[in-house]
Amino acid sequence: MQIQDLPYPDPGVPDARSGPRFLWWLFRNQLDGQLKALAWGLLHFLSVSALPFCVGVAVQAVVDRSGTQLALAGGLLVLCCIGNALGDTFLHRTAVTNWITAAARVQQVLARKAAQLGSALTRRVAAGEVVAVSTGDVEKIGWFVEAWSRFTAAAVTLVVVCVGLVVYQPALGVVIAVGLPLLAVAVLPLLPRATRRADFQREKAGRATELASDTVAGLRVLRGIGGEELFLDRYRSASQEVRHAAVRSARMWSLISAIQVLLPGLLLIAVVWYGVHLARQGRVTVGELVTVYSSVMILTYPLRHFEEIAMAYSFSRPSARRAARVLSLERVTDTDGSRDGSEMPSGDLYDPATGLLALSGRLTAVVCGDPDAAGRLAERLGGHPSEEGAPVLLGGVPLDELPLDNARTAVLVQDKDPVLLSGTLRELFDVPRSGDVGAEEALAAAQCADVLAALVQGSLDTEDPMEARITERGRSLSGGQRQRIALARSLVTDPEVLVLDEPTSAVDSHTEARIAEGVRNLREGRTTVVFTSSPLLLDRADRVVLVHEGEVAAVGVHRELVHAEPRYRAVVTRETEEEAARDEALPENAARQSGLREGSALKDVLKELEEIEESA
Repeated sequence: MQIQDLPYPDPGVPDARSGPRFLWWLFRNQLDGQLKALAWGLLHFLSVSALPFCVGVAVQAVVDRSGTQLALAGGLLVLCCIGNALGDTFLHRTAVTNWITAAARVQQVLARKAAQLGSALTRRVAAGEVVAVSTGDVEKIGWFVEAWSRFTAAAVTLVVVCVGLVVYQPALGVVIAVGLPLLAVAVLPLLPRATRRADFQREKAGRATELASDTVAGLRVLRGIGGEELFLDRYRSASQEVRHAAVRSARMWSLISAIQVLLPGLLLIAVVWYGVHLARQGRVTVGELVTVYSSVMILTYPLRHFEEIAMAYSFSRPSARRAARVLSLERVTDTDGSRDGSEMPSGDLYDPATGLLALSGRLTAVVCGDPDAAGRLAERLGGHPSEEGAPVLLGGVPLDELPLDNARTAVLVQDKDPVLLSGTLRELFDVPRSGDVGAEEALAAAQCADVLAALVQGSLDTEDPMEARITERGRSLSGGQRQRIALARSLVTDPEVLVLDEPTSAVDSHTEARIAEGVRNLREGRTTVVFTSSPLLLDRADRVVLVHEGEVAAVGVHRELVHAEPRYRAVVTRETEEEAARDEALPENAARQSGLREGSALKDVLKELEEIEESA
């Protein structure tokens, strides 16, 4: 396959049982390119290795004063130079193609796995490790796949040259045939230690990448609480650990490189000394001595590829192991597509694990005291469970029996930290949609008018807010603005079921009330589930469900539950455990305290609504 054919129509199913198995799978899928690289490599290395023979023939022709032999030597030199030029050019071209296509295949299978796992990926593998695998590790893996064919060509060339020298000049050929294999394997005892140091370096680098990723993602919060310098100090420390590990690893590889230079030099000295001794005895000619000497000089070039393949494997093995670890992850309830892909279920959304029921076409609010548990429940409703259990049912159909594309089309989950990719606002809204909801309607429902105005004001080259650019992860926007843009993007898709996890946690109360009304109106007739503890959103829900300790504890409407259910009231009104205990200890005051809290909560809501009406 050529570079212009990328991406692959189907990158294949990787063998992720281990790092070496994954590398072998890549090699098998690159077999055509590997054979091409091997052929061009043999032409290149054999042409280079034949140059000493041509020089030896030329020297001997001068000694013998033979014009015919000299012309023959000149012709052979021309052929060797042509073969060297062609082999080197196309070997480089083919090897780079193998590198890029192998890296592209790895990136495709990683992207497919990330899309399959969704948000469950970063809960099971650290975000820094995912970044390291998809960037630096891909390069290391491609390097090994590319270097293998050149190493094979170099190894075959060494065997051919050794056999040729034994036939050409047995006395010196035997010395080289014995010495070269020893040179090739001389560094093997050092490779385990070098590999361990390389693994340690990669581990430290992965931790530093993870720390950097977390620091950048939370930089705004860190600055707000004054923790920026603390995390920067931690990153400096992690960076220094990476540097020390890299220096220790480089020392070992420098030692290996020094040995690769020293031992061929010693072999060359031995060959020259023994060759001169044989020449004095008349057992070898001057041309044969020059040929053997030049061959030893030239063979140091293919010998370098033994060191390169060792380095490539040492660096790619931990990278392949990390990639295999990510690729071996599976959905807890894997979608096997047992149902017809054309079926698109509709109806009530029901979770057997908790007993949560979201009625079709209604706005259901879910209150959960544990934010992490709420996030896991939201992902389970979308068909991305983090642990085994009974599958969620949509209209009586298990989500894990639907093809993955259909399941995600039917149920869309927006988590509490949605990601905004860089690009224009129009590109950000270029998502699969039903077509019934336009971008303007979605933006209006999410109360994004001030966000659009800010984008136009900050843009120098356009007055159309849809053409304004969003920076990476929307970092140029505030938390509330980012939430509203992400909410509008979810609304424009118009899924059968929309699950929102704390969609207004960073929005002020006035805007939150308008968003609640806008979402309710826009999603009329569609199933919507909102995880929230905001009274403004809860008061506009058709149905409120309290989930306590993994089970549905109460169902009703906000005004009823806040009066009748202490656990619900504790979450919504932020009632402390001491206050709840005091109320339980004083039953004669319980009704009065409950009424006061209810009245206070209702007064706050009514006051906010009055302020909204006045501002409107």
